[in-house]
Order: sequence, then C-alpha cells, then structure tokens
Amino acid sequence: MKFSLIICTYMRPKPLIQLLQSVKGQTLYPNEILIIDGSTNEETEIVLQENRFEDLKYFLVSPEHRGLTKQRNYGIEVVGEEIEIVCFLDDDTVLEPNYFEQLLKTYQIYPEAEGAGGYIINESQCEFVGEDYSPKIDEYYYDGWKRKDGSRFVLRKKLGLDSDCPPGFSSLFSHGRSVGFLPPSGKIYEVEMLMGGVSSFRKRVFETLQFSTYFEGYGLYEDADFTLRVAKVGKLYLNTAAQLKHYHDVSGRPNQYQYGKMVVRNGWYVWRVKNSKPSLNAKLKWHSITILLTAIRFSNTFTTVMRKEAFAEALGRMAGWWSLIFNKPKAT
Repeated sequence: MKFSLIICTYMRPKPLIQLLQSVKGQTLYPNEILIIDGSTNEETEIVLQENRFEDLKYFLVSPEHRGLTKQRNYGIEVVGEEIEIVCFLDDDTVLEPNYFEQLLKTYQIYPEAEGAGGYIINESQCEFVGEDYSPKIDEYYYDGWKRKDGSRFVLRKKLGLDSDCPPGFSSLFSHGRSVGFLPPSGKIYEVEMLMGGVSSFRKRVFETLQFSTYFEGYGLYEDADFTLRVAKVGKLYLNTAAQLKHYHDVSGRPNQYQYGKMVVRNGWYVWRVKNSKPSLNAKLKWHSITILLTAIRFSNTFTTVMRKEAFAEALGRMAGWWSLIFNKPKAT
C-alpha cells in the first residue's frame, strides 16, 4: 500500500531531524513525506536544506493555516493522488526500525480498518503477570499485564468514578483511559480513540471528515475528537507491535494556565462528541471528576517541586470549568 507521512511542526528543528533520521532507517519507507511547518522563523527550513531526505516536500504555511489541526488539514489537501494510507507523527517522536512495516500490517490483518495507531514504548511501565492475577487498589490490570495506577485513578476508584471502559474507549461520562494503558503485548486492539501524533488513516476517511478547527494552536484532545468521529463510521485499531518513542519536547507548548483551561474546555467538547445528550448521572460524574482532578492539581502545589506550574494549571482548570456556565464550546 502506498502511504504518505505528514509531520506538522512548529519551532522544533532539532527534534524534527531526529524523527526524520529514524524514518530514514525504516524497513518500509514512505512514498512521500510532507513537512507542514507553522514556524515563525526559518530555522526548520534551513535545517532541512542541510539534511536531505528522499521524497520529502516542505510547506511553510501562512498564519491563517498555523495550528495543529489546520496544518493537518493543509497536509491532507496536498497528499498525492495515488496514496492509500495517510500517517501522522508528532515532530518529537523517534521510530523503531519496523514501525511502518508493523503499522501497515494492521490494514492487511483487518481490511475493515479505517485507522491504525502505533504504540509509545517509553511511556509504558507494564509487567506481565498472567491471566489469574488479582490487582491491588493501586494497580491497573489488563490482558495479563499490570502497572502502577496514579493517585488520581486510585482516588477515582475509591469514589466510584473510574472509567467503566477498556483503554482507548470513552465512557458516557468521558474521562477514560487512553490507549497508553494498553500493554506492550504485541497484539492489535480495537479502540475508538487514537493518539493523533502516532496515527494513520485510510485516505478515503478525509473525503468526509477533517480535523476540527475548534482546537486552536497546540490542539489538546484534537485527536480524541477526530478519532471518535471516525469510530462512528468505521473500525480503529492500536497495533502495539508498531513501536516508537515520544520525548514531549517542551518548545511550542502553551503556558500552564492556558493548558489547564484547555484540559477542561476541550475535554468537555470531546465528551459531547461521544455523548451529545448525556444523562444526569453522566453529567454528575463528568463534573465530579473534573472538580476532583482540579483539586488534585491544586494539592500538587504543596507536594511537587514545580509548584508554580501546578498552581497555574489548577487556576486554569478552575477558570475553564466556570467558563462552561456562560460560554460552552461550540462544535465546528
């Protein structure tokens, strides 16, 4: 299958080159690589001129096309006509040598797949314990693997607010567990949400769907929004054998206050994509979890080294929650 790789980048020339070097060493190389650059300087363009890669096309977008979702939509418009699969990668990821080979196998094994995602191995802290294991309150167990659960999930369990869905699925009150909670088993799991920066889709998906421009700039949760909409019309899968590392480069990210505000407002938006008419019980659970997580972030002001960041994010979450009373996000 012919496939295209779209990398949307913003002010990250060094991480981008690291990613492209790992693409260069792939057992299966993309038919085209599209760099969609929203940078406000020429550093990325210069470093790409100094480091040549086969079948790479560079696009510096104008301000009106800047921002993750806008850049992705821009990239989709310039994909080659013969392309069947469109892959997306964050610019601060590094691939294992057989990433694309394994990822495209998903479409061969599951011909009905409309999308497939890769697996981030440096964020997985799982241990295989077998099928008969009984997890403790501070552990999460799935498909024979266990991992330590964070304090927020432990507290949610105690309060009856934990997700009632497997990883990669969103409950009717949202606040589910991401695909990052799936184990490194080498298996392929069906999901309804993928991480946008390690995803791929059949090109035909974009004939009817685009990334929402509601998610401006950094685009927090844009991937959940898009993949939940794709999952309503077709199947999505996460291939844990298609592995890569994600290094979360801090450049180009919003400040902690804005991030906290986005967590709540964008989270509300995504919740309504899955459940447009939630029951009273679902509403109570969504708001209860949102308030609980805000309180936990406030407590981090006294329990972590990065006190200012924790306090700013907590203020942003609180501001985002209050803003829902007067100005709810509108679907675009």
